[in-house]
Amino acid sequence: MSQDSTLQRGLNTRHIRFLALGSAIGTGLFYGSATAIQMAGPSVLIAYVVAGIAIYIVMRALGEMSVHNPVSGSFSHYASKYISPLAGFTTGWTYVFEMVIVALADVTAFGIYMGFWYPDVPRWIWILSLILFLGAINLIHVKVFGELEFWLSILKVSAIVAMILGGFGLMIFGFNSDHGTIVSGIQNLWIYDGFMPNGIAGLVACLSVVVFAFGGIEIIGITAGESKDPKTSIPKAINAVPVRILLFYVLTIFVLMAIFPWNQIGTQGSPFVQIFESLGISSAATILNIVVISAAISAINSDVFGAGRMLYGMAKEGQAPKVFTKVSKNGVPWMTVVVMAAVLLIGVVLNYLIPENIFLIIASIATFATVWVWLMILLAQVGMRRKLSKEEIKQLDFPVIGWPFAPAFAIVFMLFILAMIGYFPDSRPAIYVGGVWLAILCVAYYIKIKPQEKRLKNLHSAESKSEDNH
Repeated sequence: MSQDSTLQRGLNTRHIRFLALGSAIGTGLFYGSATAIQMAGPSVLIAYVVAGIAIYIVMRALGEMSVHNPVSGSFSHYASKYISPLAGFTTGWTYVFEMVIVALADVTAFGIYMGFWYPDVPRWIWILSLILFLGAINLIHVKVFGELEFWLSILKVSAIVAMILGGFGLMIFGFNSDHGTIVSGIQNLWIYDGFMPNGIAGLVACLSVVVFAFGGIEIIGITAGESKDPKTSIPKAINAVPVRILLFYVLTIFVLMAIFPWNQIGTQGSPFVQIFESLGISSAATILNIVVISAAISAINSDVFGAGRMLYGMAKEGQAPKVFTKVSKNGVPWMTVVVMAAVLLIGVVLNYLIPENIFLIIASIATFATVWVWLMILLAQVGMRRKLSKEEIKQLDFPVIGWPFAPAFAIVFMLFILAMIGYFPDSRPAIYVGGVWLAILCVAYYIKIKPQEKRLKNLHSAESKSEDNH
């Protein structure tokens, strides 16, 4: 292992585009969509569009900073530079916290999915095998990681496109089920108690579930340090976000609700299995299992990469242990991968001790962490704009859209989501956990990090004084 602490730029536009796609299309869409539909009915489409607009603004804000100054662990660095070192410290560690929580949930899900085919094999064997496999992939070379992520994402995207096309076929030609011929068509969006059956309250309630589904898309910013050409690849990847949101979320949910009455979706297992079975594909459950397994592997792969690169970037800034700056001869921060794999192994044990109903709380905690990170990205971008001169702002290669109104809307939206997580009893524990987590980080910062920063500052000023004297 080499001590040379520089990352290799091995990710191209294709890798980065599919990396963001892979991290954003996971269990949140395949299973979380049914929960959101039950809460809001057909008006869930509005929630996906509004949340999608807010998230695109976050991505543009991140893109503006990443293209202007491409660094590893980007949004922690930007929060430190443009808000305060404390903001950078809490943002970076909260992102790592989010990645760990989501990875623990996905690792458990992988064990459950494999049990569908091999019910007699202990779950821990599958989980251990996957952790060792993904650990090895992440240690080889960033290009190998990018290729794996690309092909896993292709598999997921193909399944969703097939489902959308199959869904349109069912809408046009109709189909038979055990209950006779099912009426399918756009009228299903309003004939069952109207377009907004649970009122504004239902629409508001589903927003946090919808936001959870988009979590992970910010990984585009993390790739800036390893992108071959960040000024080209990052704008291309970010500009593809609206099309992805429309195609993979809005269109998918629209097709689902046009085929089935919204109040039946998710009552008989996954809504995606329902569609394939309705097409007369007897192996629908097997096909979906392959897709959700690839989704889980892809998500865990992205989580290990994202958390590792964030820890590397923070260690370079002195906000994480220096050991995380150690890089292999292939330019991979190997220590971060080893630590993430170890944390996931602890998760294997924890999954046996924690009851299954903890997953709603895990999802809520992950949503809190995601929204906090997005909020810090938006505030850092505002901070950067304030520090730049009018001339420098004009020269930005990839400026945020609709400044200053679009970022203001996104900031208000993120604060509203945090308020909603605290308002509903089921998700309220996430606010308590998030509050305690941020308090611990603040204490750690003032005890450990701030004194170090002071010492370094005094050292630099003493060095500059001695140079002046000479």
